[in-house]
Amino acid sequence: MAALQHLSSSITAPLPPQLRSRFHPRRRRGCRLLPSASAAPHYEQTDNAITRRQLIGGLQAAAAISLYPLGRKALAADDSLSEWERVFLPIDPGVVLLDIAFVPDDPSHGFLLGTRQTLLETKDGGTTWAPRSIPSAEDEDFNYRFNCISFKGKEGWIIGKPAILLYTSDAGDTWKRIHRDAKLFPGQEPERWQIDAVYIKGTGEKGAELVTDQGAIYVTSNGGYNWKAAIQETVSATLNRTVSSGISGASYYTGTFSTVNRSPDGKYVAVSSRGNFYLTWEPGQAYWQPHNRAIARRIQNMGWRADGGLWLLARGGGLFLSKGTGISEEFEEIPVQSRGFGILDVGYRSEDEAWAAGGSGVLLKTTNSGKTWVRDRAADNIAANLYSVKFINDKQGFVLGNDGVLLKYLG
Repeated sequence: MAALQHLSSSITAPLPPQLRSRFHPRRRRGCRLLPSASAAPHYEQTDNAITRRQLIGGLQAAAAISLYPLGRKALAADDSLSEWERVFLPIDPGVVLLDIAFVPDDPSHGFLLGTRQTLLETKDGGTTWAPRSIPSAEDEDFNYRFNCISFKGKEGWIIGKPAILLYTSDAGDTWKRIHRDAKLFPGQEPERWQIDAVYIKGTGEKGAELVTDQGAIYVTSNGGYNWKAAIQETVSATLNRTVSSGISGASYYTGTFSTVNRSPDGKYVAVSSRGNFYLTWEPGQAYWQPHNRAIARRIQNMGWRADGGLWLLARGGGLFLSKGTGISEEFEEIPVQSRGFGILDVGYRSEDEAWAAGGSGVLLKTTNSGKTWVRDRAADNIAANLYSVKFINDKQGFVLGNDGVLLKYLG
């Protein structure tokens, strides 16, 4: 009994001043990173973890040991440390992050895009970011929304709205604005194209592939000075020819895509603006190929798995995987713990490992090619929707969201 009383008094006794200064919340220093959004601050975790270990081991004096290392071990034992950390950015609240890319020859050098003309640059792999300005994009009274960025070697491309196309040949040290005229885009009025460019991909020396939300695909091989149509007609024209072939909902098609995703070998999958069907295109085809959705709910987004198959997200939180690889209309629903929030994007780190992100900080992981998914609590306490999952390689990954939320993969 006396031993227990002595133990209790040693645990509840106040810490010496030298230890209190280390754990007082107002005196903690360091960068504002959140290894686990669901975990409490370190000084609270450490105290609780030490108390449990003292009760089990019968330690006599809490102040006679180092608290922080034991707290970290306790967290590791509980497996509560996330694989993601939040990176705080020098941007205004309300900015929605839209795309990220790194220079292939220098994976520490990258760019981050978003609304309100947001352009950030990193030279340490994404740990810290600094605002970057482009003089040619500041000459007019437009607040550009930078939508998409792509690098191939040291050459990079950026598109945005209102219509803007930027090109760099020196890994982003300088950006040049590409101005267009009626001769650049055959078969489509340049003013219409400028409004609707939604995706760009660097393909080689001075080469790029660009997609509009009307389904027009253009390619350039001279740094954007001239473009050639890679497809013979827009999606609206294709549907007018094929609506009698049984594409459900085509008569309600508004003529635009809601999402477009490209595979590494140049195949595209796009979702109609209403989400009632999807379309695919492969290099060499003259037209987009429309497909009926095989599920009752409307489609939120679609993309390519690492093995070449398709993933499909339905509105309301449904996740589906195509049967087999390649383009398919047969999908299997996979149960996920989305807490009722919609899933907005999927990113593959390898053929086995992938991450899915969505509304209200939903973050899910699979390690068996999508057969089962478990929830990661990294963003549970972050009041933001996560729109995009991007893996640069198997060691570099990022999750982008609204209100300037950026999560970095820890590997």
